[in-house]
Amino acid sequence: MKVNHKHYRTTWMEGSTVCLIEQNQLPFKFEVFQAKSYKETCHAIKTMIVRGAGAIGGTAGFAMAQAFLEAPSSNGEAFLRQAKKDIEATRPTAQNLFYATQRVFEAGKSSENSVKSAREEAQKIADEDAESCRQIGEFGNELIKDGANVETHCNAGWLAFVDYGSALAPIYAANNLGKKVLVYVDETRPRSQGARLTAWELHNENVPHYILPDNAGAHLMSQGKIDMVIVGSDRIASNGDVANKIGTLEKAIVAKEYGIPFYVAAPSSTIDLNCSSGKDIPLEERSQEEILYQTGPNQKGELEKILVCSPGSKALNPAFDVTPAKYVTAIITERGIVKPNSDSIKNLFK
Repeated sequence: MKVNHKHYRTTWMEGSTVCLIEQNQLPFKFEVFQAKSYKETCHAIKTMIVRGAGAIGGTAGFAMAQAFLEAPSSNGEAFLRQAKKDIEATRPTAQNLFYATQRVFEAGKSSENSVKSAREEAQKIADEDAESCRQIGEFGNELIKDGANVETHCNAGWLAFVDYGSALAPIYAANNLGKKVLVYVDETRPRSQGARLTAWELHNENVPHYILPDNAGAHLMSQGKIDMVIVGSDRIASNGDVANKIGTLEKAIVAKEYGIPFYVAAPSSTIDLNCSSGKDIPLEERSQEEILYQTGPNQKGELEKILVCSPGSKALNPAFDVTPAKYVTAIITERGIVKPNSDSIKNLFK
């Protein structure tokens, strides 16, 4: 995608440095964060400088490649295994993270030139992610009619992947073909990825949209103002259960009640065939600070954190929920659109 007429990916590698669009600064500032070691890249993933399934996966692959670059000549094996554990501990729900780390680790270990092979595999994963999302856009576009009103949740746009995005890719494809699409953007508390990131992306792409309070979706659905819901996913179980940003389950239940199609857009790398159901997906819980405080620019344009809740109160911050397959109309992948059941999902990989 382009920012100020220049093409960017969310994550890329220059020499031994991993470069990342600093998503905590958006939409108020556009900055590129440089992680000069695998531990700095781990920090970037954990603190959500980079976030979103595919972007986390691409970044994790580059972090593993950095570890090969940094590995000492003595005890290199132990260093690499510890680095792999460190990377995988950053965000436990994102399947793409484990997928990418394992691929780069195996590529480096099975080659005489381990550093070269690790870097090439990491770049290959990033390129595959971008291409998969482009294809998701093509398949998903077929589901969007001219004049459609689409609700989204969280940010599953190009910022959440290496490029193009998953849930937003069909919207971008439809918009580029001249279809009129109106997007209702769930704000997605507590980090407001919808209000801050999805809205910023749609504004850049000249896609008409409204930011919607998280608790207003059911109201609009009941009035017939939503034609379809498209969300992303951080991990999909082999039976079609979907883990995504907290609040997704509510949207799916309400959409089912009002007969509104509920689509999940995700590359096949997000599907965990070793996970039999949503009950087996590890769900991250994050700091209560994200709920108690909000961040925004002050009068000087500097980002400032302020308390927005009752002083002294505690908060619970589950970051993800699981939407059972029965609430999902279909899953849009780079290999096609499939029903959310074990047979259809397994056939994707044949």
